[in-house]
Parts: sequence; structure tokens; C-alpha cells
Amino acid sequence: MENVSRDPVVPHGSNPLRRLSLEQLRRRTSMKWRTYPPDVLPLWVAEMDVPLAEPVADAITEAVALGDTGYPAGTAYAEALAEFAHKRWDWDGLAVARTAIVPDVMLGVVEMLKLVSAPGDPVIVNCPVYPPFYQFVGNLDRRVVEAPLGPDLRIDFTVLEDVFRRAAQGPNRPVYLLCSPHNPTGTVHTAAELARVAHLAREHGVRVVADEIHAPVVAAGTAFVPFLSVPGAENGLSLMSASKAWNLAGLKAALAVAGPEAADDLARIPEEVSHGPSHVGIIAHTAALRDGGHWLDALLRGLDDNRQLLAALLAEHLPAIGYAPAQGTFLAWLDCRELGLGGDPAQAFLHRGRVALSSGKPFGTGGEGFVRLNLAASPEVVTEAVRRMASTVG
Repeated sequence: MENVSRDPVVPHGSNPLRRLSLEQLRRRTSMKWRTYPPDVLPLWVAEMDVPLAEPVADAITEAVALGDTGYPAGTAYAEALAEFAHKRWDWDGLAVARTAIVPDVMLGVVEMLKLVSAPGDPVIVNCPVYPPFYQFVGNLDRRVVEAPLGPDLRIDFTVLEDVFRRAAQGPNRPVYLLCSPHNPTGTVHTAAELARVAHLAREHGVRVVADEIHAPVVAAGTAFVPFLSVPGAENGLSLMSASKAWNLAGLKAALAVAGPEAADDLARIPEEVSHGPSHVGIIAHTAALRDGGHWLDALLRGLDDNRQLLAALLAEHLPAIGYAPAQGTFLAWLDCRELGLGGDPAQAFLHRGRVALSSGKPFGTGGEGFVRLNLAASPEVVTEAVRRMASTVG
């Protein structure tokens, strides 16, 4: 597991997840590698165990050599995203003029909520869902209203419509904060599902803000559909970024994208918000979207392999865990309720097995008894993680 290549450059076609050794990764100073002691194997926070894509590293290196580290300007990031959307999603509706740079996706979500809602208004989420949804919405003085996913981990439209109807009563300006692809389940919503969301939102006067940060990360045979591309979503708002797909969380930059009917809303975003993104971050994200396609394809193949590997390992060593390989993201949502480890099995895996996973409890209703595992690691690390998990219950 320690004898992975030390070459930081990933040739076309090779698996970025197999390029760095544990020794190299443990030299990192980011949250994933410094939160727990060195004997803990970290598969929790959404950082990937990959080197930078070569075009991204080159763009950053050139910027540093030029001292190009000032304030962000221009529309290169939005233009690159529009080109990427055309090539990957067959979507030509991303208008550069209806975009704004924001510091990152969650801070962009906050700015969008400020534009279309007021303090005390309900913000609807499909739980279990990314924990910062609860944190950021609450800190913004909005009310989180849960619309739990169905047993199949897809949107339950009966529940959603009922929640929309109740949220729209009175003077409220309700918002639906859509996670697409969904974190933690990895569900990729279909065009029909998203069109139904748009229809219900229109019918009940609910505005949709879509977090689409994982959009480029989908399994083979699965198509990501941008929310703003479906009929009825013309008044929607979306947040997109190259952050997850190219492991750029520390290089802050994201884009807010407005549908045609939401252009006036986006135009009201305060000018100072555009000062928050990193100029070097924008350079990196732009290079990823324009020139990082081969690297992304290699990563996606590696993730497909890891999903199948995890399924086989769990079937052999921990068959009581419920797991279905996800359609998107690099995350695995594991049902550990049959293991007898209580409502927070992540604690047992950490303290007994020395493997760090994300506890399901902060993901809201439906998260108790679950853990989220980060699959963006080498096959050897994934195998070792399952071995440690099995030792916990053996």
C-alpha cells in the first residue's frame, strides 16, 4: 500500500488515485490528513488522494512565476464552464452574462438565499443531506424544513409536494435547496425528476437553488442533467465549481448561474462578493475545465473501479452493511444499522478500527446508523479501510 508511484504527473489514461503513496499523502497539511492522529486512515472529508491535474499545476506555476496573484477579473472561468457544459452535458444554455463569481459553492448558496428569501423563510432540503446545508441556512436566519428522500434514496415527490404546499403558506418566500448530484447518497437526478421539481416549484411559488458542485463526477453510463436545462427551471439559480472533480477545495472559486428569469435576481448580488474568490483559484478552475478532461476521465474510471471494489469487499467481509454503488460523487453511503454499533457507527470505526468516516447523524433525518465513506483513494487504501472496519465488528 505504501509503494505507489511518486511521480506527481498523471499521464493520459492512468488512474490519478494510484499515483501517491500514503507516505506522500501524510505530508499534506489539509484537514483530511491533520484532523486525526497518523495511525488513523482518513476516508471522511471530501478531499481526494490525487495529485493535481497537469494542466492545473502548469497554470498555477505560470501564474506564480508571473506574480499573477492579484484580484480576479474577467469571464474566463464562466466561458470555460460553458464550454465544458456543452461538451459534457450537451447544454448550451449556460450564458456567461448570467453568471457571477463567488468564493465557493456554499458561500454562493448563502448569497443566492439572500437574493430570493428573507430571514425566517423556509429552506427545504432532501435529507439525509450535506451537513453544511443545515449550518449555513441556520446561520443565515432561515428555517430548514426537511423533505426526506424515499427508501430508494431518490426524491419522494409526494413528500416534496406536501412540504412545498405547507412552506408556501402565509407571507413566506420558500426556497428549495437542491443537492444535485446528491450528497451523501450519490443519487444523480434524471431529467424527468428535475422537470417535475421545476413544475412543483412553479406551482407552489418555491424558488430553487441548486448545489451542483459534484456535477462532473458521475459513474459510467450515467448522465448528469443541469437543473437549469429542464423546462420550468428558468427562474432557478445554480452553483457550480471545478472544486470536487479536480480536488481544488483549497483554491477558492465558484460560479453562480442564473436561469433567464433569474437574471435580475443575480444582478442584485453585491459587487463585493466578487472580491472573495481567489484569483489563482479562478486560474486553476479555468484550466481544469478547459484542459483537464483527460485527467477527469481517468479519475472517473478509477472511481468506477473503486465502487465495484467496495461492493465486493463489503459483500465478503461486512455483508450486514447495506451499500449500492452510487451514480455520482466519490462518496459511498453505508447503512450500518445491522452491525449493532449504535446510532453513530463512525465512532466505533474510529476508536476501534482507526479508520475515520463521516458520521451519518449530521446529515439530518435518515442519517442515524449510517456512515459516509470517501472512495477517492487508492484501491489499497479502500481495501485496508474495509479490513479495519471488519476488525471493529469481528
